[in-house]
Amino acid sequence: MKELTIETYSRDETHDLGRRIAQAAKPGMVFLLDGDLGAGKTTLTQGIAMGLGIKRNVTSPTFNILKIYHGTMPLYHIDAYRLEGVHQDLGFDEFLDDGGLTVIEWSEYVPQLVPPCHMTITIELLEENSRRFTFHVEGEEYEKLLEELK
Repeated sequence: MKELTIETYSRDETHDLGRRIAQAAKPGMVFLLDGDLGAGKTTLTQGIAMGLGIKRNVTSPTFNILKIYHGTMPLYHIDAYRLEGVHQDLGFDEFLDDGGLTVIEWSEYVPQLVPPCHMTITIELLEENSRRFTFHVEGEEYEKLLEELK
């Protein structure tokens, strides 16, 4: 497993990091976002959406669980926070093979959706606008993406 740590010091820098992730990403990639409430998961996802040319306002899908955005490739934004203890097939795995990017917040609640190859991004709130992003990757394509982020 390869690892990289990047710190950002403003919302704009977090958006820029998301743009860089999107620009280096390949269709079918899955990003798992881990961090406390308010850590910056949705802010990073907004940057990823910007990098895909998505013009719609990206918000946390907490109440919808899944939101789909269309840009240079589809972005599937899943918030699994409310799925803790749910053991039924909700059909989300179909999106993982659909040629878009999938972002899963609170992935520990849906381990069945996590493919063998993926990127886990752990986000820590350092100060009001500062964040630490620690990237862990599984799989060769994700290792290449990590190299592009350095």
